[in-house]
Amino acid sequence: MADIVCFLRCAYHHCWRILYNAVSHFIAESSWAFASYVALSSLMAFFPFLIFATTLAGFLGARSYTQTSVKYIIEMLPEALVHPIANEVINVLTIQRGGLLTVSAIAAAYFASNGVESLRIALNRAYRVQEKRSILFCRFQSLFFVIIGTIGLMAISFLLVLAPLVLTIAQKEFPVLAPHTGTIRFWRYCIAIIILLICLIAAHKWLPDGKRKFSDIFPGIAVTFITWLVASMLFAQYLATFANYVSTYAGLASIMVAIIFLYMLAGIFILGGEINAAIMFYRNRAQQPGQATQATYHKH
Repeated sequence: MADIVCFLRCAYHHCWRILYNAVSHFIAESSWAFASYVALSSLMAFFPFLIFATTLAGFLGARSYTQTSVKYIIEMLPEALVHPIANEVINVLTIQRGGLLTVSAIAAAYFASNGVESLRIALNRAYRVQEKRSILFCRFQSLFFVIIGTIGLMAISFLLVLAPLVLTIAQKEFPVLAPHTGTIRFWRYCIAIIILLICLIAAHKWLPDGKRKFSDIFPGIAVTFITWLVASMLFAQYLATFANYVSTYAGLASIMVAIIFLYMLAGIFILGGEINAAIMFYRNRAQQPGQATQATYHKH
């Protein structure tokens, strides 16, 4: 019993030390202010990404699948975020565009990559590293992420369209499976969760400078994912119960709700990187608790 108590005490002390280190660095780097940059950059990159994705999908003959996927994703996102931009997203998806290699498509890909760059800068600050790779490498990597994201979106689109058909056939051919297949909506949420986890892993693994093992980035990803879910539910409840943004922002209320929601998610995302950095710091360096970490961080 004494050993268990000692273990729990040490675990509590270790977790508290990591959290204190992460939050202290988060505050010292004014990360909430930087989260606003990430939120705005992400919102501004969202529509260029949709333009490039639909253009590429049209070129490959998968435009309808991409439209279906985006609509499903919109349905699964919190209404507070989706409502202000839903109509504009539909407009982007339904506008026919020319060939793939047009100036507008290339420009859309470039501006979409700006959102990836904002995540890179945020994670570099969170992991306390200075970017040493060339600007061209970083930009091409961001463009590569945009292209891979587009291809992944089309693949997921096909699965979302195919899944209901396969499920219907399976229920007709094997009625005994019907009680165990669940609902289409459930599988859509599963796919959305998998996509989100893959995106988080890719961002923490390859965007910031330096090398990190999957075991190094897992804790922050887990904290980010769980905190996102809790924060989204609490924010939705807050909007439904207490908030009255119309009285403050008038006609801009819906847009401000979306920006505030993204701002909150961006702050949590940065904190996840800070937690990983704190764990790596105490794991790899024999320093006393509370000792400054600036030796491993070079300011920009």
